This record gives sequence, C-alpha cells and structure tokens, in this order.
Amino acid sequence: MKRFVAFDVETPNRRNDRMSAIGITVIEGGVIVDEFYSLVNPETYFDAFNSKLTGIDTDTVRDAPNFLELWGRIEPVMSSGILVAHNAVFDMGVLRKCLRYYDVEWKRQVSYLCTVQMGKHFLPGMSHKLDVLCDYYGIALDHHQAASDSHACGEILIKYMECGDCLERYIKDYSL
Repeated sequence: MKRFVAFDVETPNRRNDRMSAIGITVIEGGVIVDEFYSLVNPETYFDAFNSKLTGIDTDTVRDAPNFLELWGRIEPVMSSGILVAHNAVFDMGVLRKCLRYYDVEWKRQVSYLCTVQMGKHFLPGMSHKLDVLCDYYGIALDHHQAASDSHACGEILIKYMECGDCLERYIKDYSL
C-alpha cells in the first residue's frame, strides 16, 4: 500500500523562497489518515499581496517556529511517502529553497505527484485550478490556507485514485 503526503505552502513574498505556513495531509489506502498544519516564521519580509491573499503577516508568525525549527517535526512525515502537491513545481521549489537556505541535508531527489498534471489526463479540457476542481468534486476549500489546500489536494488525489489508473506513471523525481 502506497503512502502519499500531500502538502501545500504559503509564502510571505514574491521571492517564493521561504514558507509562512505549511499544511500536510497523509493518504493511505485511499483515505486521509493524518493532517498537520503550522505557521512558519519566514524570518523575512511580507509583501502586501501575499498577506492579503493568505491572511498571514509578520504579527501572525511572530511566535511561530522557523523552517529549521519545524523541520525536525515534519521531516519524518515528509519522508514517509510520495509527496503530492497541486502545482507541485511551486511547492517543491519553495521546499528546496528552504532546505538550502537553512543548510538542511535531506534527500538528493524526492518522488512526487502533481495533481495539476494528473488532472490534465483525468479531466481533459477542464480548468485545473484548485478552486475549480474543488467545486467540481464538491470538496470544501478555504483557498490559500495551507491546511485547507493540502486537504483539498489529498481529496483530489483520492478522486484520481478511484479512477483505477496506475498512479506510478505520473510519479516524477525532483532534485533537491
């Protein structure tokens, strides 16, 4: 039985090199078995656009752990399965930049699935924006909130799993 770790990050600014929040949703056997959420102190500035979009600003994260402090807690989960994200290149890129900034040694490569790319196969001709897919599948979404976005990504993955297609063909490797 495969284990999938859907995750979503929010960022404080357009540089997209730090996290201000992370949501993690674990899927086993086609069901969600665990969820985690944390604010993250990015130790950098916030753009007004990002703060308006996510509701997260300097005051919100003042007492939150930074990425390095949080990594010890989330690494075992992140290492426990195939990573999944909606528009995975974005979330994987932020993760890579955080690992590098804090000089964290993890894996050289990690396997992942992108629900946007998978959706192009399962639902051709449809928009693959997260909110559009959630409307289509009847999934509750508080968009641009990491916990809700990771949960929605996990639910979408489950919908794709129910189609009976072999997910292995969609797994890619990302260099960290």
